[in-house]
Amino acid sequence: MRAGSGALAGFLAADAISLAGTRLSQIAVPWLVLTTTGSATRTGLVAFAGLLPLVLAQALCGPWIDRTGARRVAIGFDVASGVAVAAVPIAYAAGWLHFPVLLALVAVTGVLRGPSEAARHALVPSLVRHVGMSTERVTGLVGTTDRLSALVGAAVGGGLVAVLGPATALTVDAGSFLLCAAVLAVATRRVDRVRAEPQSGSSYLSELRGGWAVLRRDPVLLGMMVMVAVTNLLDQGYSAVLLPVWAEHAGGGPAAIGLLGACMGGAALVGSALATWRAERLPRFRTYVVGYLLAGAPRWIVLALGTPLWLVALVHVVAGLGAGFINPVLGAVQFERIPEEAMGRVSALSLAASWSLMPLGGLLAGLAVTGIGLSGGLLVLGAAYLLTTMAPVLSPDWRTIDDRPQPPAVSTNASTDARS
Repeated sequence: MRAGSGALAGFLAADAISLAGTRLSQIAVPWLVLTTTGSATRTGLVAFAGLLPLVLAQALCGPWIDRTGARRVAIGFDVASGVAVAAVPIAYAAGWLHFPVLLALVAVTGVLRGPSEAARHALVPSLVRHVGMSTERVTGLVGTTDRLSALVGAAVGGGLVAVLGPATALTVDAGSFLLCAAVLAVATRRVDRVRAEPQSGSSYLSELRGGWAVLRRDPVLLGMMVMVAVTNLLDQGYSAVLLPVWAEHAGGGPAAIGLLGACMGGAALVGSALATWRAERLPRFRTYVVGYLLAGAPRWIVLALGTPLWLVALVHVVAGLGAGFINPVLGAVQFERIPEEAMGRVSALSLAASWSLMPLGGLLAGLAVTGIGLSGGLLVLGAAYLLTTMAPVLSPDWRTIDDRPQPPAVSTNASTDARS
């Protein structure tokens, strides 16, 4: 058995538990608001209250992660998140869960989740070094685990909300945070890391600016951050507005939305597993281009042209396969190019940027449908998706992502360097 495999398995298990819990809360919280207030506006306000603090916390927590250590931050904030989520069903049972209280608790949970997710992300390079595997293989395993837990978590979460009710189901979500922290604490106790010591006279703000400087100096990292932010914006508009409007017009309803989600999600899981298996042999730049050509514009076009449901489903299967190959490539490139002593602040800024435009996705898609109709909106925004993802083809810098560093050596002194 490869040295450090237990640490990798534990990290993947903790990541899966965390994501499954997140999927549960994404079902339970909106349903709780709808069933207690009956207001779609308040439901949207609660979603905004959870997302905005998360993005801000991620953007600002990077230097702290580098100073304190990603492992400590991830474990500590997972525990704190569990306590914050548990406060919701407790307040509900006591009759204290008025709307302002729920809004505040959701915002607090967002503030705590941001550093936790950023810290787990920043822990990956230390894990790669400890395990002695290629970065692509580790990021591929993380991506495959995330996709599997998202699919299972959504199904199980929906069932729990239906059986237990949304407030009680959030108790399970709180437990998932605590379990994630426990698994991560045990599994990664021997994983060594690089801690950034503050330079003499440096301030937190100057260290935060230093993270931005790393991104600005590397055109690939900067371009990747912008590209992911824009595609997340467009994907949010696609799933939140365009796909439901198409399902209503085409007559498929929620069942059609569920079918397409299952087709793309299941195929993405297969694609991610294949990408992990072939990780070291994949030509990165070509994989990126082909992956986005399959995962991007075609699914927008088939909806715009009014094609039959079977063809739309088939295109979403192909899109899912392409999407499964993308994240292992992007993740490996990012982790290899960021200096490990700056990993916390740079990866936290990148994560925050990837979330930052998503609240505008539904608004943009809604305006497009209102202004130029469903087909026009799908074609225009699909073209924007294609242009955004294919822009790197024009950049010679992006072709350097095929240059791989030497594989990391297996850590032999992790037990002496690791600290809780």
